[in-house]
Formats: sequence, structure tokens, C-alpha cells
Amino acid sequence: MNKVILMGRLTRDPEVRYSQGENALAIARYTLAVDRRFKRDGEQTADFINCVVFGRSAEFAERYFRQGMRVTISGRIQTGSYTNREGVKVYTTEVVVEEQEFAESKSASEANRQQYQSAPAPAPAADAGDGFMNIPDGIDEELPFN
Repeated sequence: MNKVILMGRLTRDPEVRYSQGENALAIARYTLAVDRRFKRDGEQTADFINCVVFGRSAEFAERYFRQGMRVTISGRIQTGSYTNREGVKVYTTEVVVEEQEFAESKSASEANRQQYQSAPAPAPAADAGDGFMNIPDGIDEELPFN
């Protein structure tokens, strides 16, 4: 079985190209910075994973994914090789994305994107608009859990 699930931040906006021919197919490539769980002295704290996605999913990535966004993907690892212009054989490893989705709210993503780009993040508004409703006081008896 070849299955991988990753959550990380986009290191840059997706790069999209279209195949040639009658039925042009969108092909998006992006890199995810995936944090490592444990740190060792002198080692990087993230792995940078190359991802490729095709068709409608590639068009979705082009339209909605931006540098600094946290996304979750699942897919399969694919290896390959080619010979570069200098005649050296280069080996490649990438994730062929089968599913992709946002891993945080739009407002959190925008704040993190600004932080990721070394810009100061805006102060959170009183109504964060994070999609959660405030539960009024005194409603505890009506809730199905404690």
C-alpha cells in the first residue's frame, strides 16, 4: 500500500501549467513545509515535500491556495528519474495528491500568511468570524454533554 497524509504550509503559491492537446489538463505543483515532531541540534525543523495535483483539483489549488496557508493532503508517493543537461541522472520524489483541503480557517490562514511573509499580523477583531457560535450562559442543562 502506498498512502501518505501530510499537513503543512505552502512555501509558495502553486505553479500551474496545462498539458498540450485538445483536452488540456491542469497540472499544479506546490511544496509543503511539514513540521517535524522532534528537533535535533543543527537540523532543520521541517521537511519540504514536493506535491503534484491534476485536473479540477489543480485548478482548485491555483484558485484558492496561497503561500503560507496550512493545508492537509493525502495521496501516494511517486519516484522517478531523468538525466539533466549536464548528463547527470537526477532522482525525484513527490506526492501525487488525491485529496486536498484547508487545515485552518480563512482568517487564521490570512494572519499566518502575513506572518509567514514577515509582515505584522493584524490584531484579531472582537468578532473573529471563525465559524463558531458563542454558547450563552445558563444553557448547560440543555446540552447533551457536560
